[in-house]
Order: sequence, then structure tokens, then C-alpha cells
Amino acid sequence: MSTPKTTKIINLSDAPDIPGLTFRAFRGEEDYPHMLAVIEGSKDVDGVERSSTVEEITNTYRHLTNCDPYQDMLFAEIDGEVVAYNRLFWEQEQDGKRIYTVFGFLLPAWRRKGIGSTMLRYGERRLRQVAAGHPPDGPRFFQSWAQKTEQGVIALLEGQGYKPVRWNYEMVRDLSEPFPEAPMPPGLEVRPTKPEHVRAVWEAAGEAFQDHWGYVPPTEDNFQEWKDDPTFNPGLWKIAWDGDQVAGMVQNFVNRNENEEYERQRGYTEGICVRRPWRKRGLARSLIVQSMQMFKGMGMTETALGVDTQNLSGALNLYQSVGYRQVKTFFIYRKLME
Repeated sequence: MSTPKTTKIINLSDAPDIPGLTFRAFRGEEDYPHMLAVIEGSKDVDGVERSSTVEEITNTYRHLTNCDPYQDMLFAEIDGEVVAYNRLFWEQEQDGKRIYTVFGFLLPAWRRKGIGSTMLRYGERRLRQVAAGHPPDGPRFFQSWAQKTEQGVIALLEGQGYKPVRWNYEMVRDLSEPFPEAPMPPGLEVRPTKPEHVRAVWEAAGEAFQDHWGYVPPTEDNFQEWKDDPTFNPGLWKIAWDGDQVAGMVQNFVNRNENEEYERQRGYTEGICVRRPWRKRGLARSLIVQSMQMFKGMGMTETALGVDTQNLSGALNLYQSVGYRQVKTFFIYRKLME
């Protein structure tokens, strides 16, 4: 990641006429606290539960893929105070589609004044520049996302021609409810995850998720970011082995900052997948139930996960069958890049 010697001021001809409003580029690590302040200042109005930290932002930006933040970010300031920022990146899905994503955050006090739409249009222009350097080898789409409660983001995206193409749920399971029977398939066993197993687990997950909508082959930077995440805890994972082969998994974790902020005891049953040879045998169901039992033994009162509601593997039905219930809805938005 290169570092500019001076802050780049960005003049936008379509910017709203707001006294003190200026736009600039990314300044490096000194911007992380400003970014966190905008994230934190937006979430309650938007009905979004998150407990971000500078540590998490640092980890993400240390391992960016297909994004140069000094070229691919935009900050809005009012009299020198950051009130918004956005970032963009691109990916190529396994089926050939190129996806050009722009997302951002804007403090509630400065919404509905034209700042968000100006920044979105800037992001699209920059993404077109990026796309111009790519071969014309498949369809191209702009992409962003929003939780159902983020009405300002939804209005902004739909006003600029984006349409929802995918729906995800956040689901929660009360651990005071009885657990269903879910025996392990014969010949498989769950073993503690040792450091030398981590790469095999990562590669097995990458293989299993190839069948999912929007799959993008992971990079080495993705691997390092995953390992460096503050919630990374292989000691909580439930990994099923068939001899020396990983058959399936649940990559459980606990977000302690989030639990403290929202005064709850939640464990996440995420990273659920089963490789093709071991599917349709009840393995995922067994690993999920084992994970819930583990979390209850740790003193947790609930577990949670996210699911693509249109997942062809029937994941939504599986999660509902073991007691998970929808609590939030998220939309993925796309717009064809002309």
C-alpha cells in the first residue's frame, strides 16, 4: 500500500452547496479512528448491531484485495470533520461475472442533503475507470448492500437504479430450548483443531463454498485476514474428519465486544459447510447441534448465523429445523454497468 506525501483534495462538480463541505482521499492509518466514529455514529439510527474496533479496521485494511485505498476511497468533511466515507473494490466470480462494489457510511445529521448520492456517483465513475483496465470477458455489475432497516441507504441505491438481487437473513437460536437429535454420520469424527490443521480447514471451506451464489475464489490475503481477525478461535470450531480428510465444519466464534455492548451472551455458528462427498448425510445438522451444545456449556444463551435465503442446498430449512428464527433481513443490490 503506497502512502501519498500530501492529502489529495477531490473537487466534485456535482457536489451539493453546503458550507464547509470538502472531499478528500484516504490519509492512511490516521483515518481509522475517523472511520470508526462514522460507523459508530450511524449504526443506532440504522438499526444495525455492530461493535467495530480500530483493531478490526486495521486488520481489514492490511489485507485488502483489488483495492488501493489511496485511489479507491472518498472522504467527506464539514469544516475539517469527517462526516462520511466510502470505499470500492472489485471481484470476479467463478462464473465470469465481474462485480464492482461501492459501500460507505454517512452520519445521520448530514443525510438527505446530496452528499451520499454525490459520493455514490463518484464511486461509480472510479469503478468504471478500474473496469476499463479489465478484459471484456463477462457481464459487469455495480454492487452494494443494505440491511432492511437502513432506509436511507435503500432509498439512495434504488434512486440510482440499483435493484435487490439476493436476500440474506440473520437468524438467532435460543439455547434454553431443547436440542434436536442429530447423530454424527458413521465413520466421521470431530477432533480438536490443531495449528497444522488450519490451512486444510481453509482449503476445504473454499472447495465447499464453490457451489454458493456469488462465489469468488479466495486469495492468500483473505487467508491472512481470516487468521488475524480478533474473533478467530479454532478452539471453538467443530471440524468433522473422515480419516485425514476434512468432511465438513462449523467455524464457531464469539464476538466479546459485541456481547458486552448489547448485554448478551451470543455465540456465532458461522462458516457452516460440507464438502460434496459427505453431503445429504446429516453432517451439517450434527455439527450445528454440537456447536449449540458447546456454547450452552460455555454459558451462552443464544447462537446466531447468517444465511442466503435462496441457497440451493436448503440451508434455510436446515437452520429453521434446528430452531433458528429470522431476526434481520439484508439485501444485496446490483446494477448493470453499461
